[in-house]
Amino acid sequence: MNPSDKSLWNLPAPRPRRRIGRWFALAAALVVLGTATAGGWIYTRLSGNIHGAGVTRALGDNRPRAAQGGENILVIGSDSRAGAGDAYGSGLTSMQSDTLMLLHVGGSGRWATVVSFPRDSWVRIPACDRGGGATSAPHDFKINEAFAIGGSGGDTARAAACTIRTVEQNTRVRVDHFVIVDFRGFTGMVDALGGVEVCPTAPIHDTKAGLDLEAGCQTVRNEQALGYVRARYSLGDGTDLGRIGRQQEFMRALAAKAKAALHRPAALYRFLDSATGALTTDPRLAGLAPLHALASGLRGLPTDRISFLTVPNYPRQRDVPGDTANVLWHPAAARTLFTALTHDRELTRARLEAATPPLPPAAGTVAVTVLNGTGVPGRARATAERLRALGFRIAATGNAPVPAGRSSLTYPEGLAEQARTLAARLPGMEPVPAGAAGLGTVTLTVGPDLPEPLG
Repeated sequence: MNPSDKSLWNLPAPRPRRRIGRWFALAAALVVLGTATAGGWIYTRLSGNIHGAGVTRALGDNRPRAAQGGENILVIGSDSRAGAGDAYGSGLTSMQSDTLMLLHVGGSGRWATVVSFPRDSWVRIPACDRGGGATSAPHDFKINEAFAIGGSGGDTARAAACTIRTVEQNTRVRVDHFVIVDFRGFTGMVDALGGVEVCPTAPIHDTKAGLDLEAGCQTVRNEQALGYVRARYSLGDGTDLGRIGRQQEFMRALAAKAKAALHRPAALYRFLDSATGALTTDPRLAGLAPLHALASGLRGLPTDRISFLTVPNYPRQRDVPGDTANVLWHPAAARTLFTALTHDRELTRARLEAATPPLPPAAGTVAVTVLNGTGVPGRARATAERLRALGFRIAATGNAPVPAGRSSLTYPEGLAEQARTLAARLPGMEPVPAGAAGLGTVTLTVGPDLPEPLG
């Protein structure tokens, strides 16, 4: 694969200093801007607005090891309208997640990487606590569904926990902190500053977003502002990546207007009151002091030491022809990215592209024989069904000739690349040649240690 092939990476063309995640660093800094020296009830009120939610117990013990340096902060943009009385999106049946990013502050605070997860990423959602004694079953779906599953009972901590579990199990990167930014504070922030100017080049009429704008520069507030950042299908290429870019531009404009309001204490206070009221974090970040420390560190970084990346991905339709809506992560490129985060290594977009090999053959071109070496009835059949759902062709299932102490993946001559395709979905598995004993297909022998296939 040529790393410059944007159709594979599904990344927008880079624009100077306007990449995914910049709005978070600016917005986080603005939340605490001017409040570090605030005293008395103002500081107490703003700090008390920030909700703390403990998730340690819900995350369990099966978690990745801590990063070898640096800290990882998961940023979740929530569509929850609980208590907002907001007609926009009122048909939602649970909490929704619109934006998902991982901020890694590395090198003892000398650099940072912001990784955006496309919300249409097709991944494995682990079992999660839904509240009331109910637990969801593991399954494959869009990554943003994890927040809705955990939050189905209205509990923000469970929503965050399910999202963290999903990110950790699919990336093997440990999440140290989380920040949830809720929509309920968005319109308050915009309205406190008198609205934000947008300049659409063509009229926008989007019934799903409740948006009706003429062409040309104009100030939007209230529901128009929310509709503008939420609109997807009527603007640009209709993709989620396009919407992320538009949200980023809007937040840049909002940040600039907030800075200009420093001489208007009443407006700035209303802005900060709405902003802090929309934040939920883990207990260690729940307050102005820790958020101020985080934002100050980010503001002090040179711009060329902050990398804004999107998990490299490709259309899932390549592996599953009927799916035209979702994306899969490029196995090798994603592994390079997540390994760098785990080992606290700085990674730029250019370095990531240069380290990305061509994609292996599509799953639909790989025939797999699945053998059960565990002695537990049904293991081969269940594994085959999981692989079939991922787009692989199942040639046969059966029992292994002898019990297997561990799982193995073998291939005959000429099928090394096909074996690599399957190995990319089985973390830790290394394919080995089978020589003349091969079955003419890639052969997966299921042992007691078989990893969960990644979606």
